[in-house]
Formats: sequence, C-alpha cells, structure tokens
Amino acid sequence: MPARSAFLTSPTFGGGSWLAHSTLESGVWIDNQARFDDLDATGRATLAALFRRAGWATAAVQPGTTSGFADADFYGYDQVLDAHTLGYEGPNFSFATMPDQYTLKTFQDRLRAPGHAPLMAELTLVSSHAPWTPLPTLVPWDQVGDGSVYASTSGPSLPPQAIMTTDPAVVRANYLASIRYSLATLISYLQTYGDPDLVTIVVGDHQPAPVATGNDPNRDVPVSIVARDPAVLDAIATWGWEPGLRPSAQAPVRRMDTFRDGFTQAYGPRPIE
Repeated sequence: MPARSAFLTSPTFGGGSWLAHSTLESGVWIDNQARFDDLDATGRATLAALFRRAGWATAAVQPGTTSGFADADFYGYDQVLDAHTLGYEGPNFSFATMPDQYTLKTFQDRLRAPGHAPLMAELTLVSSHAPWTPLPTLVPWDQVGDGSVYASTSGPSLPPQAIMTTDPAVVRANYLASIRYSLATLISYLQTYGDPDLVTIVVGDHQPAPVATGNDPNRDVPVSIVARDPAVLDAIATWGWEPGLRPSAQAPVRRMDTFRDGFTQAYGPRPIE
C-alpha cells in the first residue's frame, strides 16, 4: 500500500504519552502537565473535533485507558472504546491490556463494518509500551475472537519500571521485538482490511526510555500517511516526505504541533481557527 513518511519532534520522551497525543491533536505544544491541564480552556479545535464539525463520526479506541476518558468531549470523540468496553477476554501482556491485533480486529468489527458512516478514529496501540515483554503472537485474523486465543502466548507480567533493573541489551532486544510486532500487525491489518477509502496516519508518540535509546536520545518519531488513493498522497507532495513506511535519516523533520495545521491546509477547504 503506498505511503509517505517523515519525522515529527515530540514534546516528550520516555513517557508522558498524553502530552504527545494532545500536541498532535490540538496543534499546541504541550510539553508539561500544567499546559495539558490548561488545554481545555483554550477552546482549540482538535483534529477529531474538526472531523466531527464536518459531519464525520469520531471515535477513540484506547485499550490502555482503564479509568474513563474525561476529555473525550473536548477532543471531539462521539464514542470511546477502552479497556472495559473492547470486550477482551484474554490475558494481559504486562502493561498492555490486550494485543494490538485484538484492538485492530475489534475496531474493524465494531466501527468499520460494511455500510459504516464516514469515520475518523484515533487508535492507541499498547503492545510497544514498556516493559516490552511478554509479546503476543500474530494469529490469523479470523481466529482472534474474544482474545482467549492469546492465552498460550502470554507470560509473567512485569511493571513498566522493570526495564530499569534488566540488562540494557535485553531491554533493547525486547523493545525492537515489540516494534516489529506492532508494525507487522498494523501492516497485516492494512493488507487484510484496507480499501480504497481508508487513510491511515501512523505515528509514534515519543521515544522510549534512555535504557533503550542510549543516554542522549532525540525526540523525533516516525510518521507515515498510508493510502491507496493517489490523490491523498498527491495532496502532500510539497511536504517532501519520502516514499514507503521507513523514513531515512534525511527525511524532513517537523515539530509535532505543526501537524494539525499542515493536515487541515492540505485536506481542508479553508483555514481553520
């Protein structure tokens, strides 16, 4: 499936993913908790709110959310599927309440069924969250079911901070394996369920902890837009993003808070306030 890729500079690294998510959605640089707490008062329209304003259905799929999503209305989500409402009956994988494959399959079955309304959804995949072990195994999509199929691949759950007491070489190998699993799962989903109308934005929220990256990590994360419709990628031709899902070291780098306005300028009918 055709794609264009580059990098975004995240406002955080090693944690604080909500700061990156709010920065991407709002187009405001949110690099600390105080700025996040004040975001509601700005009246800033998020990407989801702009889609809802245009008549689209909107949804947040958040398997890592276990205690409600108080800001759903601010962000502009009509529906939230969280750890309690996704219907998962399988084992946890440390921090990950469920495998990415289950999240994607449930999203497909419940929100992308034939005849669904135009939909903008944000999916937060959690299999690549520390401590990056154990990892599930990718199974045939028609065997995902309620998630109990993953019981045979689960192992002892560890808290995220376990990475601080583990051999760094092992941590890095586990982190790499988790990224491979998440990307392989997402690519398999797009190959299995992609259609000419599907547009997917794939973005990392932040770099992992220094135990995985080294002591001097930058804050750049990969971002890709994937679409079968050539017009979608033609609309961002001036951005200089590279073909494929793996940006090179020479790929363009923008701050994450510039994405909202760049996206709306490329695809919207007029400037957005």
